[in-house]
Amino acid sequence: MKTSWRNASLAVTAAALLALTTACGQEAGGTATNGQNVGNAAPAQGGYGSDGYGSSQQDKTESAPKAKAAGRLAVRDSAKLGKVLTDSAGFTLYRFDKDTAQPPASHCDAACLKAWPAVPAGGAQAAPGVDPALLDEVSADDGTKQLTIDGWPMYRYAGDTSPGDAEGQGVGGTWHAAAPDGKKAGPAAARPADTAGLSTRKDPRLGEIVVDKNGMTVYRFLKDSAWPIKSNCVGACAQKWPALAPVAKNDTKNIPLKGYMTFGRPDGTEQQTLNCWPVYTFTGDKKPGDTNGQGVGGTWYAAAPDGKPVGAPAK
Repeated sequence: MKTSWRNASLAVTAAALLALTTACGQEAGGTATNGQNVGNAAPAQGGYGSDGYGSSQQDKTESAPKAKAAGRLAVRDSAKLGKVLTDSAGFTLYRFDKDTAQPPASHCDAACLKAWPAVPAGGAQAAPGVDPALLDEVSADDGTKQLTIDGWPMYRYAGDTSPGDAEGQGVGGTWHAAAPDGKKAGPAAARPADTAGLSTRKDPRLGEIVVDKNGMTVYRFLKDSAWPIKSNCVGACAQKWPALAPVAKNDTKNIPLKGYMTFGRPDGTEQQTLNCWPVYTFTGDKKPGDTNGQGVGGTWYAAAPDGKPVGAPAK
């Protein structure tokens, strides 16, 4: 009986280990946090708007609520608005037409800040691929050291309750989602109907490689790992090699869905993987078809549809 119990225990342990190590081979894409696959978990609510900021029922003498720190900024592609600047949690950042950028000044008073909390400048970091020199600060009406992008003060909107919301767009004709350069976000240029968010193309030198919706080459970094899923491109590296933002499975073409999932980066943003390998684009590529990142440092290579690095030396 004792031997039988021990054998059963070992079998259970082995089964659990096998489930972990094969998670990246499952067909269903999901989200991995800190290298652990947690499936299609619902995004955490950021709470903006849950307190009724700016409600007409509120006493205007109340102090404005303080907004959460932005962390590392990110850029979201919107079909309606083009490239939109967000905080690390995915909440849209806005600018106000009554403000000024030269000189930087916020004209959103205490009552206004209840609906449009000022984004604190402290700890804010530029989005990958965005010039850090554009980030600065100005004093908001409530005393907050408010983040500015190219001089324009940044706000969130209380009516946005989930990452990706842009309910503040066009409110009063004076509030607009911010583009990565601080300008007003504008409609994205229409892309061909048959162009997927992630697809492949035949490169005359490299063969079949993965490209994003704009036709830009997608890359692998040899210093990353697939299980646990981990990106080792952070800080200055992430500025040069922007992490590929999540792309829906139904917005892909010729991309295997085995191991197709996203994971949480150290900066709190989400990154797409191919067969569990983190993937990136390269700021040195200026137009579709460029492969200027191929072989850089002996660690960067164009990604094949199965996530393998094209042309990397055999181990």
